[in-house]
Amino acid sequence: MPRRGVTALACLAALVALACEGGTSATPRPTTSAPPSSGPGGIAALGDSITTGFASCLVLTSCERNSWSTGDGLRVESHYRRLLEQNSAIRDRTYNHARPGARADALEGQAQAAVRDRADYVTVLIGANDVCRGGVDAMTPVADFRADVDRGLRVLRTGRPKARVLVVSIPDLYRLWEVGHDDARAVRAWRRGICPSLLAEATSTAPADRARRAAVRDRINAYNTELVAACRAYGSRCRHDGGAAHKVRFTLDLLNPLDWFHPNATGQGRLAEVTWRSSGLAN
Repeated sequence: MPRRGVTALACLAALVALACEGGTSATPRPTTSAPPSSGPGGIAALGDSITTGFASCLVLTSCERNSWSTGDGLRVESHYRRLLEQNSAIRDRTYNHARPGARADALEGQAQAAVRDRADYVTVLIGANDVCRGGVDAMTPVADFRADVDRGLRVLRTGRPKARVLVVSIPDLYRLWEVGHDDARAVRAWRRGICPSLLAEATSTAPADRARRAAVRDRINAYNTELVAACRAYGSRCRHDGGAAHKVRFTLDLLNPLDWFHPNATGQGRLAEVTWRSSGLAN
């Protein structure tokens, strides 16, 4: 099957597609394993805009060549490029099913596509859009988020039981507000409707706005706790990143200068680096 090309999404709503890190504590410890085999499989990516490399090519569309997971461009040492160094048989066997704006309820369909691809290694990064809604009340309930993730992982476990799965923690979006709310460029961009549950009225110190931001931060932490548990329930073929993505201390120079929300190529490379260490596939 040919690898997927870049999906062009120019609409502003796609800006609310993803974020930049995630967190948790305990990490399921599967057995250490070799790189994906030279069989029919390859690497498939599930998730939202961060995994499509959104805005990393200085245009407000996906730029999959810079994806931390499946990217084949020279600017990001992605998981695919690292695996290719270990096993040349996976060349061009990349399948990026992530979509800007996707929430956890999209995982099931994306996982079905990965099964059809016969992927041997699957990365999962989802959840930012479940919090980046119109407001706190619109965020996906924690129980629903967990159920959505479980459905997606169940498809992988049933359809590709020998595939290795990496579940990545949700980036620390609150950190983006911390580093950007004093920057006029970031605040102007966020006013276009980017992650309004967190970034609306970014400069406000009103108690209601502070409480709203804290609620988003707490919800991300709750989602990350469920991602750890979901990976553990999956079994030994699933590895969680141990909060590596969430712990990335993003600064403005790791974000693109168009929406000041999605990682630029350098930021994508940073995510690739820290999550690769947790994948169990590093030599």
